[in-house]
Amino acid sequence: MTQDTQNAPMQIAGQRFKLRVWITSRLWAQVIAGMVLGFGLGLLLSDATGWIQPDTAEMLGHWLALPGRIFLALIAMVLIPLIFSSIVGGLTGAGSGEELRSVGLRLAAFILSTTTVAAAIGVALALWLQPGAGLAAFSAGASDAGLPVPEGALPDAAEQGGPTILPDLIVDILPTNPTASIVQGDMLAVVVFALLVGISITQVQPSRAAPFLALMDALLSISMNIVKWAMFLAPFAVFGLMAQLVMRTGFETMLGISGYVGTVLLGLAGLLCLYLLIALVFARITPFRFAKEAGSNLLLAFSTSSSSAVMPVTIQTARQLGVPQSIANLVIPLGATMNMAGTALYQAVAILFLAQLAGVDLTAAQIAVVVGTLVASSIGAPGTPGVSIAILINVAVSMNIPVEGMVIILGVDRLLDMCRTAVNVTGDLVAAVLFRAVGQEEAAVAA
Repeated sequence: MTQDTQNAPMQIAGQRFKLRVWITSRLWAQVIAGMVLGFGLGLLLSDATGWIQPDTAEMLGHWLALPGRIFLALIAMVLIPLIFSSIVGGLTGAGSGEELRSVGLRLAAFILSTTTVAAAIGVALALWLQPGAGLAAFSAGASDAGLPVPEGALPDAAEQGGPTILPDLIVDILPTNPTASIVQGDMLAVVVFALLVGISITQVQPSRAAPFLALMDALLSISMNIVKWAMFLAPFAVFGLMAQLVMRTGFETMLGISGYVGTVLLGLAGLLCLYLLIALVFARITPFRFAKEAGSNLLLAFSTSSSSAVMPVTIQTARQLGVPQSIANLVIPLGATMNMAGTALYQAVAILFLAQLAGVDLTAAQIAVVVGTLVASSIGAPGTPGVSIAILINVAVSMNIPVEGMVIILGVDRLLDMCRTAVNVTGDLVAAVLFRAVGQEEAAVAA
């Protein structure tokens, strides 16, 4: 083994240490300052003040969001190699095949159980608070007001197909063309491919797998270095993205559907408390310590609306919470792709909100189908802004719920996207510390 090969692990550790130092050096204060200043500037540039023309404000908003777009582009540039190398490295460092099966089964059980509970919480709150009742008038007014509706967000009924059947869904998970999946940014296909490669490596002789693992270590180190560069833009990205969001949305839209927004936020708060309770009971991590270690991570997730974009930071946060590197490299990328309990809760509230808005009464059996569909569709949904809207429309169409009320949801979707992304990242961290706690208990029993 050459001297350079021997020094490679030390160099990788040094890169991770530098990233950790940067993240923990008052980044949380910078992010909070950027959010507050961006919120204030967004209000000044909104239509409510009338200080500048809407066209000028829109152009200024694009310039303000430029650092945020560059930040997200830098992360997106290295996201696929980072996820692939992290999962492969995590699998090869996790231990024997029996240990891998144990981790996989436990992670699947955690994701399924918490996502199902989250969807059930959303349904219960929507049925109790009835956020869509009596909003027909506002629905018509919002449609006339011209809220921002992305092109293609509301497809014509003739173009809307039926729901995908389960066998097709299972087959589509397998990446028949990994290169095309990488080009298209299909994160679920990349994750499945990385899982298959990582598991296969554990069955290969170590001497033959060593060159490939060295390449994965180098790829991870290079990706983390680019992430470190991107972190310098984080406060400016938060400032610009927040200013653009508030400028486009305005207070009137948020106040007009405060019942819907409040229902979603109440459900997310309940799910967040559930996560913190799990961390306290099973991992002995107090909410205070969790907030101290993960605060800046969650603020970044909130501001970027992307659990994938902050995945490198989430891995470092998990390490600060005592999670072994092999577990963090495996659980966090999988969680960023598949653990979307906050999204499932949001979609459950949104579906019932649309049904109440249109005067559609769903039976108990239909609500059960909605929960099952949302759980299945949330797992594996890309962790990028706005993807839940497409899922929401497909589920609504499959349940014969009119989607005209989507114009209301779109008005505040980015705000709620920010909130549920922070909760999703919390779930990823809790899953990681939960595996750490289980591993410690098993080691103690074995000793």
